[in-house]
Amino acid sequence: MSVKIIGLTGGIGSGKTTVANCFSTFDIPVYIADLEAKKLMVTSKVLIRQLKQLFGAESYLDKELNRAYIAQKIFSDKDLLEKMNAIVHPKVSRHFKKWLKKQSSKYVIYESALIFENSNTNHFDSIITVTAPLEIRVQRVVERDNSTEKKVKSIISNQLSDKVKIENSDFVIKNLDLKTTKHQVKNIHFQIIELIDSGQI
Repeated sequence: MSVKIIGLTGGIGSGKTTVANCFSTFDIPVYIADLEAKKLMVTSKVLIRQLKQLFGAESYLDKELNRAYIAQKIFSDKDLLEKMNAIVHPKVSRHFKKWLKKQSSKYVIYESALIFENSNTNHFDSIITVTAPLEIRVQRVVERDNSTEKKVKSIISNQLSDKVKIENSDFVIKNLDLKTTKHQVKNIHFQIIELIDSGQI
């Protein structure tokens, strides 16, 4: 029986990584797409060459990705962002497929902010969306990234709304505090196992 792929998504500050870590406690392998993308952007010679062609030599400093420079470039240029994603995402996808072949659990979690934006929904057996109230999300990101409230709200306004994500998801986790989140993850974990065992996914 093939390993089922469960997509885990949510907007910035919703707490996707916290939820992913909760699934890890049930020995469920977790693939964090953003983290793996960042690793590949400094280890893949092909990616490094393509990104330098797109952004210029300043996109790397001492063999490290110049995140501030790239963030500034793509923040106001959606076309440039799409070009970057077209370079990075296929590489991440191939990396994930190799990783998946090594897993033996009933299902894995694939965590990405862009599951719906990239029209990737058909790659998943089930999708979980993580939500949190706007003010909590803004506060989390301001504290985490040392950012401003205005900048975080601008990022959120450019992301797909929670309403659309929820309508197209199989499960929703309201991430308000760790205790209730852990409880929701536990319930969903056992529901997914039941669905797999009964052949429904």
